[in-house]
Amino acid sequence: MTEHLAKHWREILARVRGALMRRGRSEQDADDLVQEAWVRLAGYEQEQAVERPEAFLMRTALNLSIDAHRAQVTRGDEVLAEEIVLIDLAPTAEAIVLAKERLARLSVGLSRLSETTRSVFLSHRVDGLPYSEIARAHGISVSAVHKRIAKATLELTAWMEEW
Repeated sequence: MTEHLAKHWREILARVRGALMRRGRSEQDADDLVQEAWVRLAGYEQEQAVERPEAFLMRTALNLSIDAHRAQVTRGDEVLAEEIVLIDLAPTAEAIVLAKERLARLSVGLSRLSETTRSVFLSHRVDGLPYSEIARAHGISVSAVHKRIAKATLELTAWMEEW
């Protein structure tokens, strides 16, 4: 292959690569697609003459890019097993034991509250009910709900800090 012809094909390959990258392909993906299109062009030319090999190369690379995108959307990204880093997000045995101990301590602290204060506190903190609804359900004022939640929070915080 003459130097002029080699330069001509390098320019064509660079244009095809650029077209792929403008359509969102990474440099590596664009290089891979250009190479695959080149292989297909060479294989096709063994069977019959290609009138416009530059256009064939461009169209083949773009079609391969579209096919790769469709496959990615359908099947998702493919990742080599060597590239995967597995992280175990499960809590450690120590963390589980500690959480159970905190929960048991909190349960004792809740049992130390008066029935109404505990019910008001849990209605707000666990059930997410607004103060007005809690007040209506317990027959007390919204201000009383606020005070009971504040009292329960302070008592439980102090109880847990003693632990």
